[in-house]
Amino acid sequence: MACQQPSDELVFFVNGRKVTERQADPEELLLYYLRKKLRLSGTKYGCGIGGCGACTVMISTYDPVAKQIQHHPANSCLLPICFLHGAAVTTVEGAGSLKARIHPIQERLAKCHGSQCGFCTPGMVMSIYALLRNHAKPSMEQIISALDGNLCRCTGYRPIVGSCTAFVREPTCCQLRGTGECCLDKEECACTSSTEGQIHSGLCNPEEFPSVDPTQEFIFPPELMRMAQEQQKTTLVFHGKRTTLISPPSLKELLELKAKYPKAPLVVGNTSVGLKKNHHGTYHPVILHPVRIPEMHVVSSANNGLVIGAACCLAQLRDILMEAVANLPQEKTKIYQALLQQLRTLAGEQIRSMASLGGHIVSRGSTWDLNPILSAGKSVLNLASEDGERQILLNDQFLAGCENADIKAKEVLVSVLIPYSLKDDFISAFRQAESQKNAFSIVNSGMRVLFNPGTDTIVDLSILYGGIGSTTVSASKSCKKLIGRQWNDQMLNEACRLVLEEIVLPPSAQGGKVEYRRTLLVSFLFRFYLEVLHGLHQMYPFRYAELSQEMMSALGLLQSGVPQGVQIYQDVDPGQSPQDPVGRPIMHQSGIKHATGEAVYVDDIRPVDGELSLAVVTSIKAHAKIISIDASEALQVPGVVDVVTARDVPGENGKDEKAYAEDKVICVGQIICAVVAESLTQAKCGAEKVKIVYEDLEPVLTIEDAIKHNSYITEERKIEKGDMEKGFKSADGIIEGELHTGGQEHFYLETNSVLVIPRVEDKEMDVYVSTQHVTDVQELVASALNLQSNKIMCHVKRVGGAFGGEITKPSLFAVVAAVAANKTGHPVRFVLERNMDMLITGGRHPFFGKYKVGFMNDGRIIAADFQCYINGGCTKDESELVIEYIVLKVDNAYNIPNLRVRGHACKTNLPSNTAFRGFGFPQAGLFMETCIVAVATQTGLPHEKVREINMYKGVNLTSFKEEFNAENLWKCWEECLDKSDYYNQKAMVEEFNTKNYWKKKGIAIIPMKFSVGFNTTYFHQAGALVHIYIDGSVLVTHGGIELGQGIHTKILQIVSRELKIPLSYIHFCETSTTTVPNGKYTAASVGTEINARAVQDACQILWKRLDPIRRDNPNGKWKDWISEAHKQSISLSATGYFKGYVTNMNWDTQKGHAFPYFLFGVACSQVEIDCLTGSHKNIRTDIVMDACFSINPAIDIGQIEGAFIQGVGLYTLEEIYFSPEGEQLTLGPDTYKIPAICDIPEQFRVYLLPDSSNSIAIYSSKGMGEAGFFLGSSVFFAIDAVAAARKERGLPLDFTLNSPLTVERIRMACADVFTEMIPKDKPGTYKPWAINIY
Repeated sequence: MACQQPSDELVFFVNGRKVTERQADPEELLLYYLRKKLRLSGTKYGCGIGGCGACTVMISTYDPVAKQIQHHPANSCLLPICFLHGAAVTTVEGAGSLKARIHPIQERLAKCHGSQCGFCTPGMVMSIYALLRNHAKPSMEQIISALDGNLCRCTGYRPIVGSCTAFVREPTCCQLRGTGECCLDKEECACTSSTEGQIHSGLCNPEEFPSVDPTQEFIFPPELMRMAQEQQKTTLVFHGKRTTLISPPSLKELLELKAKYPKAPLVVGNTSVGLKKNHHGTYHPVILHPVRIPEMHVVSSANNGLVIGAACCLAQLRDILMEAVANLPQEKTKIYQALLQQLRTLAGEQIRSMASLGGHIVSRGSTWDLNPILSAGKSVLNLASEDGERQILLNDQFLAGCENADIKAKEVLVSVLIPYSLKDDFISAFRQAESQKNAFSIVNSGMRVLFNPGTDTIVDLSILYGGIGSTTVSASKSCKKLIGRQWNDQMLNEACRLVLEEIVLPPSAQGGKVEYRRTLLVSFLFRFYLEVLHGLHQMYPFRYAELSQEMMSALGLLQSGVPQGVQIYQDVDPGQSPQDPVGRPIMHQSGIKHATGEAVYVDDIRPVDGELSLAVVTSIKAHAKIISIDASEALQVPGVVDVVTARDVPGENGKDEKAYAEDKVICVGQIICAVVAESLTQAKCGAEKVKIVYEDLEPVLTIEDAIKHNSYITEERKIEKGDMEKGFKSADGIIEGELHTGGQEHFYLETNSVLVIPRVEDKEMDVYVSTQHVTDVQELVASALNLQSNKIMCHVKRVGGAFGGEITKPSLFAVVAAVAANKTGHPVRFVLERNMDMLITGGRHPFFGKYKVGFMNDGRIIAADFQCYINGGCTKDESELVIEYIVLKVDNAYNIPNLRVRGHACKTNLPSNTAFRGFGFPQAGLFMETCIVAVATQTGLPHEKVREINMYKGVNLTSFKEEFNAENLWKCWEECLDKSDYYNQKAMVEEFNTKNYWKKKGIAIIPMKFSVGFNTTYFHQAGALVHIYIDGSVLVTHGGIELGQGIHTKILQIVSRELKIPLSYIHFCETSTTTVPNGKYTAASVGTEINARAVQDACQILWKRLDPIRRDNPNGKWKDWISEAHKQSISLSATGYFKGYVTNMNWDTQKGHAFPYFLFGVACSQVEIDCLTGSHKNIRTDIVMDACFSINPAIDIGQIEGAFIQGVGLYTLEEIYFSPEGEQLTLGPDTYKIPAICDIPEQFRVYLLPDSSNSIAIYSSKGMGEAGFFLGSSVFFAIDAVAAARKERGLPLDFTLNSPLTVERIRMACADVFTEMIPKDKPGTYKPWAINIY
């Protein structure tokens, strides 16, 4: 429908201010409206599909019938602005700001260190804000639930949860400590024998924060209340360029509209239709928005059940069912309890508050969790049309879309009758996903059985599964055959056989995991069988026997509780000046701005005059020649200004990797050309019109392929020590094996972003970019434009997470944008959408290792021969360094007298893999620990004893002859054994395992020797510039970049100490090539300390210049000294420089001082696994880390916790899939799961080793940025609980678990009768949905 037709005026409020749109477009989403039109940039783009929570806002509406105001969180990236007529929107700026007042939520989150990079923080604030507007004193469970839909890649979530404890209805600080005392109370110190100070527990004190005052919140605008009353009978129509949205006030009018527009979808929350539009470009000419129709919001009790309006959101449904379960007899609420079980884990609170019950039913998604239960429970759909009303069953035929059982084109689903259950009814819900919450089900199920009263004879049976076909499927034939059977083991065996025959999953099924999904079919059925037996016993205890303990262990779900944390660190020396902030847990210097949304990231920079948006066209082939590029249609798209290709690059088109593909493409996702247009929508539309003709070439995709084709990026790297032949000959035993580890997406919350602004004269150009390496950006842009570097000014204020992923690729994106800006003469903004960012960029290197280990019967490893391979992708990138680090670091904490390590970086036709936190060590360390486990298994010795006997001791040499002292390694080991209560906990785990067949616990303690920094000296150099102004204020700049690791905060602390002035006098502006040239990249855990050394140097120069002034006026104040220095013409500006740590590595001699220093840590983790499904929960983790003197304990502990949780993601959760053609299939938070708040340990304890020093780094500190990552492997090895299951089942124990240890791998390793009964597919007889690239 044409946009020229008159539209109604759209009226809503944002942060208390009225917004009026006379030509509102139904396709315009709130997120972009807020950011681009209202200039409210606090609400962030994170994924565009409602999966990360960065875009969370609060929506408030008024119900004129109930006369109630309702608040709920919403994903603004899915919410069309036309849905907001009459609503009030509150963004993070409205919750609180530095300009007005800071909200208590924002203050707590910042001061409790719940923010690192800060990009996710506004969404976190708004999720809690919406909860508190509805529940002034929520429970901790409600707080956790409110954060289900929010992702954080930095903090590990613990401090975010901790910041909310003061809001709960009863004191919960003791929960966080677990000792009955407040863990956050800084006044409580446990005195120790330390010569330097006391030991502190906790990092902030909630007592100092003001409580929430509801009277200070925005009132709901009275104007909107009047509008709601007056427009109850008004039809609202909004015409856009392509789509018309109509919101009728009555059911009668809705039915008339549906008769007129039978293909028009009814959209309430836009969580299904919106996703299809965002993913597939689907659009509808007419959309009907039935939110104001009373009949569709009905909640009533009928004789046979509850009637729920189809427009009720899932959060409302949850509340309704909770009330029904509390007030109705239990025998009536079995269906409701099953639905509640699914609603607790379905999506996040934002989606639950937007998605409607009717939309969930009608969209019939295969992984929608409620439909199988609604169908099994015999729910009834109440339909209406102009022809009248009718009812149909929500049965398997409806779910399959059978014409005779479906909703007709002109009908509307008005409400749903969800029946009460009967006394002899049993209904259960099942789901298994990659993550416990906010993840699509791999398989879900609803099962119901009805018995003859007082018997176990089946009268009716329903078994439905989701995640198997394109929609929910029913085992109806199997169920019919089982009618009349008794509920016993014979029936179960028959049921499993029948279901596997009826429900067929082809080997090439979309989503993969085929054998696992087949196993879940019968695993769920077995659990249902036991649940019913248990229920029968409870109903008729004298007629039906109680389940055995073995069978009882199969019941119940693994649900994580409220996380509790402990943080222990050494306080500063009692004699230290109170003004000196070094060693204290100072809040992140941008923490408040993070929480208020006022921290500026690249895409938050206001549009500049003439700015164009850029979208790229990427290769759809892994390896092919480019025959032609036809951009003619793209140039015809309104708003498109130009199409840019490699021919438009005046100078060098990238270095190792091409910015624009030239004559061929070498991976799917390689940039071929770019379209620049007046808006991003126009640029994307133009990009879709570009036509590329390819000629296919043979691709190499996997490590196996690369080895076969001898395809390597670099020469072999090798380290060898001792006598290998003699070592193996003297061994009591030799074992050989392999390990495969998958890759990992960085999933920084801020996607790659560039804003390039050409200056008017001298061909100068400003480049604002999210990067870890501004010098590389400057060099590549200058080279591409054939300019000197002094014409390119690069700026970075902060980056919203990086983890190594923003070292190399941002330079290419900057070149792409700079070339476009150069060609058009316009500023160009290039911000990657999440799916494009994940498609184009690489991640952590997939790893394949082969080992041969010689060992003695006492567990000593006396010889080891390792072959290590990584999948480097299509260009060199950082692969050479990564394989070098793997070779150098693979020994971890173990002294192997005869060791040979050979490393190969494979070249394949995948996007280039790059640096990632830990830089090869997470793969190498896991490989080494796998060998330790193999030796322990062969010798029958406890794992910790094999670790102890092989650990380095005292002063020792690495395999490359670098000397180090392992004293702190052993201190950490002993301390962790003690703090974790390891031996008692291990005994309790073993006792649990003897009593539970279907659930097992595991515990593992893992030591770590981590090398910090680079193996080349010049990578450690750093520069700084410090200005002192006449008023005494100080401006600091340096070459390091704020990525969330708190580099600027620590440097301000250092300046404060060196110049002996308060923090309030010191400011950091930005990192820029105009102030500090030639900075190296901020990485390898040393970014803070090397730049701190440069800043210290500058400060000491300035302090020395002030010596004469201070001598003449020793009692003077800082400002007096500065004023006098200025009058005496003393320079108050100084550059500082740090030459760098001296490191080197000679690969010919295999010797070197490869790293500046080592740090040590130990982690002990305990888990519980569900052998039937493969799910696990992290019960407890204790970490002891050798941080030496911590410049800022809050930042260092935050880095340890965040890295640990990211490591847990690599080892147990995050899995990247590629198609057989080389296309990445996991391109967003819907298909790629990073750890969520439900994945952190229930007890999470971090201890910084006291009384430790490091003579190399500034103030005796150590770099904490990466070390915690590998300790996440303690969870991986605690899942050795699988071995307990296998042992009990009589299965071999010499098996290898590959990484990531997902639910699929855990379940299939716990082999049993159900894994045996499923049909198996012979590899090579079918084309898989995805391939293993490692």
